[in-house]
Amino acid sequence: MAATTLTVYPEAASVHEGRLSIGGCDAAELAREFGTPAYVVAEDDLRARAREYRESLREHHEGAGEVVFASKAFPCSAVLRLFAEEGLSCDAASGGELHLALRAGFDPQRIYLHGNAKSERELRMAVHAGVGCVVIDNADDVAKLERIVPPGRRQRVMLRVIPGVRADTHAAILTGHAESKFGLGLGEAAALADDPPGYLDPVGLHIHIGSQLFDLAPYREAIAAIAGLGDFPVYNLGGGMAAAYTHEDRPPGADASVAAIVGAAHALLGSDKTLVIEPGRALVANAGITLYTVESVKQALVAVDGGMSDNLRPMLYGAAYEAEIADRFTHGPDDGAPYAVVGKHCESGDVLVQRTRLRDPRPGDVLVTPVTGAYGHALANNYNGVPRPPVIFCSGGEARVVVRRETYEDLLARDV
Repeated sequence: MAATTLTVYPEAASVHEGRLSIGGCDAAELAREFGTPAYVVAEDDLRARAREYRESLREHHEGAGEVVFASKAFPCSAVLRLFAEEGLSCDAASGGELHLALRAGFDPQRIYLHGNAKSERELRMAVHAGVGCVVIDNADDVAKLERIVPPGRRQRVMLRVIPGVRADTHAAILTGHAESKFGLGLGEAAALADDPPGYLDPVGLHIHIGSQLFDLAPYREAIAAIAGLGDFPVYNLGGGMAAAYTHEDRPPGADASVAAIVGAAHALLGSDKTLVIEPGRALVANAGITLYTVESVKQALVAVDGGMSDNLRPMLYGAAYEAEIADRFTHGPDDGAPYAVVGKHCESGDVLVQRTRLRDPRPGDVLVTPVTGAYGHALANNYNGVPRPPVIFCSGGEARVVVRRETYEDLLARDV
């Protein structure tokens, strides 16, 4: 088996006689038992990534530090519960994500409420729940909190700052540039930090420059941009750490990413600060795969029973994926013949994989796409009336459903 074969799959993945297993569970048998499409997650990989980030932060930063899961990557109760058990904190970008985090068992004090358009209802929910930190994105957040924070109480907040840094990533997931919809300008943030209203306790600054970042240099640029805004006890340096989606991708990895970010923070801010990082994709992406059933093969197109309803990323910003037949796994990147994998939806752009190599695909085969632990479940939708897939955790040869498959009746559940 070529070394490249499993580079983008969970660490708890293996191939024996051409058959893929995840967490000790045969992928083709999972498809037969639970149906397709289905999100399959190696539970042990989630725990391993959480521990890797916590240990890396502890190794490179002797002061106080916090690893926060950016829950938008995989807003699933079972995933959130696991990360709470592993000692992570949680980032919620909406009232719904906040509700999930609270129900999953996160201590409210370990939750950060984010968002550029927080409603008064969401802010009220956060304050009443005792959320540990509200990230201020704009002046309207400040005005709304004045109406919400009880008299005599101060709400702990961080100020999200636009550092004016353009990272090398797709425009749709770029967040730290001057035109970003997220955050306060440098001058606006400085003014609020210098003279905060009495109901706010601004403990520090927050930055986020984008997602799927292979180049770590922009982190240093962003930290340099905020270093002159004052001396704060806490700095949240965001997330954006990259994941490998194809066998050619070479992301820096948890330890290298943390070392670079912390090193820049120590040099520019001092080593005595509380540092917070917010990985999302990097914690969950490679832990997950999606199983499909091949419905038709014509020319070089393999059509499956899912598509843009269960993985919207290729359509949103051209995300690249690979694919395999679960019980005829190829021996390397040059094995098999080239195909495109297309979905079942009534859109010409419903293409999951532009080009991959497959061994003699035919109807009834179980096809697998790796690296769908991030933003697959999160972006799932009901286009064409397709029910959303289940989420299945696998560990030690045992599989369990943690999110059931939607039914056709579920599509009617909100009708009045």
